[in-house]
Amino acid sequence: MSYNVTQKLIKEHLLEGEMKPGSEIGLKIDQTLTQDATGTMVMLELEAMGIDRAKTEASAQYVDHNLIQEDSKNPDDHLFLESAAKRFGLYFSRPGNGVSHPVHMQRLAKPGKTLLGSDSHTCANGCMGMLAMGAGGIDVAMAIAGEPFYVKMPKVWGVKVTGELPDWVSAKDVILEMLRRHGVKGGVNHVFEYYGPGLKNLTAMDRHVIANMGAELGATGTVFPSDDETKRFLKLQGREEDWIELKADDGATYDVHDEIDLSEITPMVAKPSSPGNVVPIEEVDGEPIYQSYIGSSANPGYRDFAIASKIVEGKRVADGVSLDLNPTSRQMLIDLSQQGHIANFLQAGARLHQAGCNGCIGMGQAPATGRNSLRTTPRNFPGRSGTKEDSVFLCSPETAAISALNGKITDPRKAGFDYPDVQELDQLTIDTRLLDAPLPFEEAKEVELVKGPNVASIPEMDELPNDMELPILLKMGDDISTDEILAGGARVLPYRSNLPEISKFTFEIVDDTYYDRAMEIRDQGGHAIVAGANYGQGSSREHAALAPKYLGMKVAVVTDFARIHWQNLANFGVLPLTFVNESDLNDLEQGDVLVFSGLRDKIKQSNQIEVEVKGKDKTLKLEHALSERQIEIMQMGGLINWVKNRLEG
Repeated sequence: MSYNVTQKLIKEHLLEGEMKPGSEIGLKIDQTLTQDATGTMVMLELEAMGIDRAKTEASAQYVDHNLIQEDSKNPDDHLFLESAAKRFGLYFSRPGNGVSHPVHMQRLAKPGKTLLGSDSHTCANGCMGMLAMGAGGIDVAMAIAGEPFYVKMPKVWGVKVTGELPDWVSAKDVILEMLRRHGVKGGVNHVFEYYGPGLKNLTAMDRHVIANMGAELGATGTVFPSDDETKRFLKLQGREEDWIELKADDGATYDVHDEIDLSEITPMVAKPSSPGNVVPIEEVDGEPIYQSYIGSSANPGYRDFAIASKIVEGKRVADGVSLDLNPTSRQMLIDLSQQGHIANFLQAGARLHQAGCNGCIGMGQAPATGRNSLRTTPRNFPGRSGTKEDSVFLCSPETAAISALNGKITDPRKAGFDYPDVQELDQLTIDTRLLDAPLPFEEAKEVELVKGPNVASIPEMDELPNDMELPILLKMGDDISTDEILAGGARVLPYRSNLPEISKFTFEIVDDTYYDRAMEIRDQGGHAIVAGANYGQGSSREHAALAPKYLGMKVAVVTDFARIHWQNLANFGVLPLTFVNESDLNDLEQGDVLVFSGLRDKIKQSNQIEVEVKGKDKTLKLEHALSERQIEIMQMGGLINWVKNRLEG
């Protein structure tokens, strides 16, 4: 039988289930990735589960999100993460070493391996011939403990790549074109696999750009073959021995087919406030901008910065424009400095920030009120930038640089000068001194966890009740992101290890009365929310499930869920249900009361249940997609209780 690359990776790591699309499978996880916005909770979960040592081939804890030190909360948690990495046998990437995804690609990614990360953009490392997936933190904690990762077997969406990119067009325009075609939910329950003769014209970092924003398509992952370009990249990183060839068999087939001719791609822009709101640049050409931002995990490569540097070299940023430079790794920053690119930026008037996620997650660099921000970041969900009513456009580095010079969104093909010639470096700066290797076990087990005053234990989780009357506390529409459920940014993320405090920000972008209303009825049985399609798109932050759970949310009823958030809800004992008849959402109002009876038995007996709307003479038909294992977890009140029960048993 002929297999594509995705099927090979899954077959090699399959521990439970069958490779039948839609059925639950359990996969062996070789590597994990955690970052400081999500990893703090993961380390607390490892402690709660009594884990003595990571069972993976390599697990790494990165500090790249919460870098602003306006008080003691972030540095205190960094010390906790460092001690936890030592205690549990993880790599530790110190603050300033860079964004997790490109650093992992440089130092630890290996073709043929699986990678699970508590960050939705973990899929970026699919550029290396890996099956790389984002997940909630507790799923990653389980993988670190040596447990399988459970996921619905995805379909494989083959994308044949031909041609070569024209001048002024880059890999960011390729993935924006995919989003223009398919939108933010088009890839749900699929892995995108790129193949074909055009791949030879995409570098490993170009592939990283495309794989990274597979998350924005809603995909389970994105996979590229491991070929000569992968080998070249690993050789430059001093890791050629980690390379293996991995390609689709002759005659391999795909569940869905697509094709991209690189020579036909043109500059694209995603308008506010969705990565799927993509238009050709002609439609927004001339829009004034306040900020132009270059960097993030969606454009982390040397060329991404170097091309922008050559565009602004000898020129000056337009009056009233902030050109923000966001280096993505220390290695990248050193190489750019040595080649004179940082000087080009600074002389043009750019502002240089530390290597980290920074403004991408709303951790600094927030734009002014009522002004447009043009960014090479992967997301522009409402409020994600740190400014509540923001207006963020997404684009390529070429578009960002040209637009910064002109003070308005500008088609880079109208630059008025030749496309700069930027060559990839044939020698890189390799310095691992800010990536601490795991301690030997005998030394690690003596390490004490360093807990600052902001670290709070996870509250006990109640079992799923059998009978409930739940008022609908919020009714929402389509495409509600995890940033809207629980914002990121400098105000919120410092409380990532303190659930009672971080819960105060829940749904504030949607309805700033939610917290107070939820607290009023939390001890009276809790509440439900209802929403439309693609609920929970975006970040993998499990706080977006944990905080509503803490506030008494028992059930979420929506048209359909984004994959990671659906799994996070199930992991923490919030019952995720969908409408059998989507039109029923229109008949529900905030304040309606949903009556559940005999629920524990009903979800075991059938994937469909009937729920009464109190006082309205209306019955809803709802369904769940939980496996038998997840039903057991749900009834026990979540994965933490389930694990504790297993360990005690």
